[in-house]
Order: sequence, then structure tokens, then C-alpha cells
Amino acid sequence: MIIGIIVGVLALIIGALTGFSVKTSQVKKEEELKAKEVDSAKYNATTIIQDAKKQAETLKKEALLEAKEENQKYRSEIERELKDSKRELKEQENRLMQREKNLDRKDDVLSKRERVLEEQQEKLVSRKSSLDEREKKVDEAIQTQQKELERIAGLSREDAKEVIIKSTEEELSHELAVMVKESEERAKEESDRKAKNILSLAMQRVSGDQVSENTVSVVNLPSDEMKGRIIGREGRNIRTLETLTGIDLIIDDTPEAVVLSGFDPIRREIARMTLEKLIQDGRIHPARIEEMVEKSRKEMDERIRNYGEEAAFEIGAHNLHPDLIKIMGRLHFRTSYGQNVLRHSVEVAKLSGVLAGELGEDVVLAKRAGFLHDIGKALDHEIEGSHVEIGAELANKYHENGVVVNTIASHHGDTEATSIIAVLVAAADALSAARPGARSESLENYIRRLQNLEAIANAFDGVANSFAVQAGREVRVMVEPSKIDDLQTHRLVRDIRKKIEDDLDYPGHIKITVIRETRAVDYAK
Repeated sequence: MIIGIIVGVLALIIGALTGFSVKTSQVKKEEELKAKEVDSAKYNATTIIQDAKKQAETLKKEALLEAKEENQKYRSEIERELKDSKRELKEQENRLMQREKNLDRKDDVLSKRERVLEEQQEKLVSRKSSLDEREKKVDEAIQTQQKELERIAGLSREDAKEVIIKSTEEELSHELAVMVKESEERAKEESDRKAKNILSLAMQRVSGDQVSENTVSVVNLPSDEMKGRIIGREGRNIRTLETLTGIDLIIDDTPEAVVLSGFDPIRREIARMTLEKLIQDGRIHPARIEEMVEKSRKEMDERIRNYGEEAAFEIGAHNLHPDLIKIMGRLHFRTSYGQNVLRHSVEVAKLSGVLAGELGEDVVLAKRAGFLHDIGKALDHEIEGSHVEIGAELANKYHENGVVVNTIASHHGDTEATSIIAVLVAAADALSAARPGARSESLENYIRRLQNLEAIANAFDGVANSFAVQAGREVRVMVEPSKIDDLQTHRLVRDIRKKIEDDLDYPGHIKITVIRETRAVDYAK
């Protein structure tokens, strides 16, 4: 037991010693391994440090090389900039030197000029003093000469001045007349050219019928037996017809025709319509005549309105007052020197529109003014006053444009025109009235107008004779060359023109031609 314990203890001790020795050997091995690891780590660390030092050296060398290169590059740039700066400075220095030379040269030139100017000034001062002395001598000589001239001529200085002024006035008057003549010729040529161009365009675009109206109407009869029926028992039918219509019936030897005579074209037309209805109906007696006259009056009112509407539509006046349209329709039965006034109004409206278009004015307003310019003629036999006054009052009454009112009032020169359109309508009115075939006049009035034209021209001093030609459109005036010179002919033609414009009424224009002729005749023997 004890031995077992001893053995056990010994075994334990031996096991412990064995374990300790084993543990000790393991510890030694571990320590050796650790020592090797430390040595290896030290070696690796040394190697890393050496590699790091080598890399550091390499980087240091590269950095130094880069720094050297950058420094060299910067230095090259600095040197280049310094060279450029030196070159610019050199160029500026050269320019400054050149400018300095130029200034020196200019200074020399100015110095020379100054010396020359001083010399000239000295000469001028000397010459001025010489001229002053000479002027004194000249003044003395002039005074002496004036006294001698006054003594020889027997005229004082004031009298001689008056003679000179009179001579100068005559010379200036001559030059002024020449200038006026040239200016008038230039203005006339230019105005004639423009006016002819505008009027030719207007005349090309407007055409009108050439008509002639009379103061009588003829009604054809189916047979001469109808004349007795128209006269009626003891003339009661014809008296009734004449009383109701205000028209004279002329029943003469003219076969199968009755003549209606009267100055009122509307009444004459009503009488014609009535008579034609009675002839067609066959029943002719006072009651029937009265019925037909009333029926014809109503038809005439409708026709008048239709004529006015057609004319207004033709010229584009669509917003005219109905009363004005009816009044304008009456002009279809009104004539002036044989010209139908309604057609004349339409023609003037078209011409005014064309002229206004050429000059850039209001075409619609110009047409309206031209259409209404003679509206007073429709009522001038019923209302006192001229057709101009009546027309202007009508236009005011129906609130027409002020330009239209002024155009109506001024188209014959009774009132001053206040617009271009008024002037254009007056020109279109004269153009429509003066065109060939538009109007006719009696032989007596024609001859009287020619005589008046010649009498006006003959009344001027220096006129030898005058002749009205081209139906009174031109007056040719022969003057005495000993009394009228070439320049005075222009003054004479203006005076004759003004006298004709003031004293005569005429359509269109009258040309005045003054003729001066000097002849020298001799015979060789």
C-alpha cells in the first residue's frame, strides 16, 4: 500500500518531471521559433527599410530633376519675356526718338514760318501806312474830281445820286422782268407737264356720251285724226292737259306728231307720258286726262328715284340720304347748254376720283363731292338763289362732310376753296364741260363772247388788234412794237388774263397769245 503510494507518488513525480521537461522543450522550441520569427521580421523590416530608402532616394532624385526642369522652363520663360520687354522698350525708344526728331523738324518749320510771318507783318504794316497815305491822296483827288464834275455837269452830288439810283432801278427792273419771265416759263413748263399727265390719265379712264338736250318733245300719233280728239270739243281736252302739266301743246301741220314745249323737263316728260297713255287708251276727256296726269306723276317720281339710285351706285355713293338721291335723280331732266346735268355730275365724280387718286387724296370723298357739286340745279327754278347757294344749303341740311359743302360752294369761285378736293372738283367740272360735244350754246351768245374777248384785249394801250380763235378758246393779240417791247409783252399777257378772269364767265381755259413783230423793208433799185 505504502509502496503503491510511493510508486504512485514517484510515478506522479516522474510524470510531473516528464511533463515539465516536455513543457520546457516545447517552450524552448517556441522560443526558438519566436526568435526565428523575430529575426525574420527584423530581416524583413530591414529589407523594407532599405527598399523604402531606395525608393525615397529615387523619388528625391526624380523630384530634384522635375524641380530642375521646371526651374529651367520658368527661367527660359522669364528670359524670353525679358527679351520681349527689351525689344518693346527698344522699339518705343526708337519711336520716341523718331517723334522727337519730327518735333524738332516741326519746331524748325514753325520757327521759319514765324520769322516769315513777322517779316510779312512788318511788310503789311509798312504797306498799310503807304496805303493810308495813298488813300488820303485818293480821297483828296476824288473830292477834287467830284467838285470838278459837279462844276462841269452842273449837278450836285445829291442830284447825281438820284440819277444813278434811277438808272439802277431801271436796270434792276429789266433784270427782274427777265427773272420773272424765266421763272414763269419754268413754272409753266413744269405745271403744264404735270397737269397734262394727270389730266390725260383721268381722261383715258373716264369716257362720257356726247349728248344734246332740247326744250321740246315730240309725240308721234297713230293718225292725224287723233289731233282732233286731243284738242277736244271747243279745245277742252288740250286746255285741261296744258293746265295740269304746265306744258304747251303745239298741234300744227306736222303730220302725225304733236310737239310739247316747256322749259321744265320734268313737266314736259309728265305731259309726254300722259299723252302717250291717253293715245294708247283711246279715251280722251278731262276726267281721264286728270287721272292719267296723276298716274304719270307717280311714275315720274319712281323714275326719278331710280335715276338717282343708279347714278349713286355708279359712282359708289351708297350711303347718300334718300332725299338727296331723289333730288339728284331730278337732274336727269335738267340740262346746261344742252348737257344732261346728271350725266355731267357722274362724269365729274369719276374725273374727281381719278384726279384724287393720282394726287393721293380721298377718292371716295372726291367722288361724293363731284357727284353733288351741281345738286342745286335741281331746285334753282323753285327756290330763290343760285344753284351754288341752294346746293350748299342742301348739303348742310343733310349733314354732308364739310369738304363736300365747301366744294359745292366754291366750284364756281364764289367762295374760297379750303381743300385740295374742292380744287380737283372745280377742275373736273371745267374739264367735263369743256370737252368736245359736251355743251352747245346759241349763236348769239357765242358771237357775244368772242366780241367781249376781243374788246378786253383791244382796251389795253399798245394793242394794235386782237382775234378770238378756236371757238373762243384762244385770243391772239397783235401789239405795236414801237410801244411794247419784248419784256412788256409778258406783263401785258398777265394783265389781259386777269381782266378776262375778272370780267367774263366761261367754261374751261382761254389761251392768251401776245405777238410782237418788227419788220424792216427796203427796195434795191
